[in-house]
Amino acid sequence: MQNLLPEPPATLLPADAVADKALSEASTVEAFKAVAADHPAYSAAWAPLATDALAAGEPVTAYAYARTGYHRGLDALRRNGWKGHGPVPWAHEPNRGFLRCLHALALAAAAIGEADEAARCTQFLRDSDPAAADALS
Repeated sequence: MQNLLPEPPATLLPADAVADKALSEASTVEAFKAVAADHPAYSAAWAPLATDALAAGEPVTAYAYARTGYHRGLDALRRNGWKGHGPVPWAHEPNRGFLRCLHALALAAAAIGEADEAARCTQFLRDSDPAAADALS
């Protein structure tokens, strides 16, 4: 049976040149925290905090950072036409902060025993863009 409905269009988040520059200049956890504080709606600022917390063996902290970036990313996706499904391309650089947070949330959820959420986030990442799942795995 053929699906006659068109697939939803890809959602492309807008770039944020000021936040991008601040993040590119950050190299310590404190600097990443400053970027997140200055640009709380910018998912890409939350992703390195979550990743660093996971690497430091702090899964609850990682979960909090990743969940914040994930939810701020969902808000941005919705503001840009996303209807709860459809591609979020990894190749579009401004989407990567959200996708990195989604991946970190899956890892942090697994680390604290939230297997259902970890599986849901892993599937959401693959559904958003298989290239993102492959790049982050």
